[in-house]
Amino acid sequence: MSQAEGTVLYDEDCGFCKWSLDKILAWDRSHRLRPMPIQSEEGQRLLADVPVEKRLDSWHLVDRSGNVRSAGAGFETLFDILPGGAPLAAGARAFPQATERAYRAVAGNRTRLAKLLRIEESCEVRRGSGI
Repeated sequence: MSQAEGTVLYDEDCGFCKWSLDKILAWDRSHRLRPMPIQSEEGQRLLADVPVEKRLDSWHLVDRSGNVRSAGAGFETLFDILPGGAPLAAGARAFPQATERAYRAVAGNRTRLAKLLRIEESCEVRRGSGI
């Protein structure tokens, strides 16, 4: 297996986050992404430049160079890495504000989506936070 091209940081306590990660990893047939819980020691190290109170506000993607992209801003790099993702990467690149809004819309409704998908409770329910 080749070296990972990116690390996907996710909330290990969020059922919807883990469900989403499973879908990304299923798409990543070549194992170019490495999953890592935000709460892990390595996750905290990779996010050292992100304020502690912001680390669980969204998912994050860290590329080989150590660049961190969070929330909607991470999709361009994610889709560049995933097989067949180039058209989606181009869309994320062309419409970064729309990508961010779409991410925030999904993240802000993850509790409803989790219920529809019959996923264990999402982090929003436990923390009482919104994104």
